[in-house]
Amino acid sequence: MQSIIYHHSLPLTHADAFRIVETVTPIPGPRDLLVSIQAVSVNPVDTKIRSGSVPVPDAVTTLGWDAAGIVKAVGDNVTLFKPGDHVFYAGSFMRQGANSELHLVDERLVGLKPKSLSFAQAAALPLTALTAWELLFDRLGIVPGETGSKDILLIVGGAGGVGSMLIQIARRLTNMTVIATASRAESREWCLRLGAHHVVNHSQPLAKEVAALNISPITHIAALTHTNRHFSALAELIAPQGKIAIIDDHDFLDAVPLKGKSVSLHWEMVFTRPLYQTEDMIAHHQILTEIAFLVDAGVLQSTLTKELHPLDVENLKLAHTLVEQGNMLGKVVISRT
Repeated sequence: MQSIIYHHSLPLTHADAFRIVETVTPIPGPRDLLVSIQAVSVNPVDTKIRSGSVPVPDAVTTLGWDAAGIVKAVGDNVTLFKPGDHVFYAGSFMRQGANSELHLVDERLVGLKPKSLSFAQAAALPLTALTAWELLFDRLGIVPGETGSKDILLIVGGAGGVGSMLIQIARRLTNMTVIATASRAESREWCLRLGAHHVVNHSQPLAKEVAALNISPITHIAALTHTNRHFSALAELIAPQGKIAIIDDHDFLDAVPLKGKSVSLHWEMVFTRPLYQTEDMIAHHQILTEIAFLVDAGVLQSTLTKELHPLDVENLKLAHTLVEQGNMLGKVVISRT
């Protein structure tokens, strides 16, 4: 089979940054699915691993941790899926990624693809939907449908992949007031279309932007991008005993300003469960099953905004370039054909 391998020491402009190679067809382990990849999405984690800023095992030579495809074979102990099933998942960056014809993934990390979506539309969902869901319900401790009328969620970076899903999930599954940040007219409209009650400009002083809304103190914050830049404003905005959840990477983050308000700080990393093989790893399957149900019910929508095809070196370079520019709305997906 063919796989697209990467060299993290090379810039995208280099001819060998990505290369198509012939690889051995993998054999499923006891709980593995062998999936024929139909579409993959590119996320910041792909670009960070390629650049070397996020470490992975040396044996991992193929990127791609957002996929949709068709189950071709299953391991001896698989109970959740069968050959022919259409599936979507994020997988684990401790194993080879899905920029390949065939891919192995643990069944506990996989959901049946939403029936109402194409493979490309479905591939845009898993990593960002899982991140948004875990951040809101596992880290911030929100219970769907049980939030009070005074709960207010500020999403810093609302137009990106995770923000696009978090706006939808928070707006449709909770009673929270949702404030998103965006700096351009098109990203502002995107956030409003997805359901944000308010949108403020994070290129301006954030505390002043939120204060101008004249609403109650912020009880929950999802800091999705440039957290260091905004952290003093977030510490000012958060209500006493509020909660902040962060997903972006930091060499250092000073949480001392949160002490006086007894604010709790939470980290969300979507690959924690597969990375540590936690007892509740099947939560990814359960969350994706719920996401698929909500999509097919018309509650949530795919955030695919750009589709490329076929899955080859040039389109992979283009997708990485678009993600690294940092101003995409939603998600970019590469279809196999």
